[in-house]
Amino acid sequence: MLSIIQAAGWPIWPLIACSILGLALIIERFVALKAAKVAPPKLLDEAIAVSRQGVPTPDVVNQLEANSAMGEILASGMRAINSNPRCSEEELRNAMEGAGRRVTAKLERYLPAIATIASAAPLLGLLGTVIGMIEIFGAQGGGVGGGSSNPAQLAHGISIALYNTAFGLIVAIPALIFWRYFRARVDGFLLTLELAADKMARHLLALRG
Repeated sequence: MLSIIQAAGWPIWPLIACSILGLALIIERFVALKAAKVAPPKLLDEAIAVSRQGVPTPDVVNQLEANSAMGEILASGMRAINSNPRCSEEELRNAMEGAGRRVTAKLERYLPAIATIASAAPLLGLLGTVIGMIEIFGAQGGGVGGGSSNPAQLAHGISIALYNTAFGLIVAIPALIFWRYFRARVDGFLLTLELAADKMARHLLALRG
């Protein structure tokens, strides 16, 4: 591996940095976007059951908020009713939408960075290719003066061009795949959270009477 890095020249280092950063972000998103941390399957039903006889106490609401992203949205509706039992439907939904925007920002965190790596890695690979081509042309004798070519420099230029092109694609392709996967996963979660928020809002309005 070290010999490949040496053969690829200095242009490979930005690509290595992108690969390490991309891997770290992908692992972080896998951990953060688990269903248990975003939208536990039974949480909505449990929250409705707990509040069937009335809005829970602030301690229970705080526990719900800390449970998951869905819990944060559901708790915002309960907190709005607790702070103002006669709040209008618009005020209740606005409070839940505000929590929803905060949750959306958390779910989409680092996705732009992964997309940037997917877009930038091929360009960095192309930069290495261009530098390799410069090395190749530099190896072609003394130009007009007619000097002989330098085989070692020619081989080095070819290795820079090929290794950087390949490594740029090796970094970009997984980054693009995982970005699309996480993007679809976040969109699915957002739909689930929106439906849960609507159901909880209707439940709280009926509970208020």
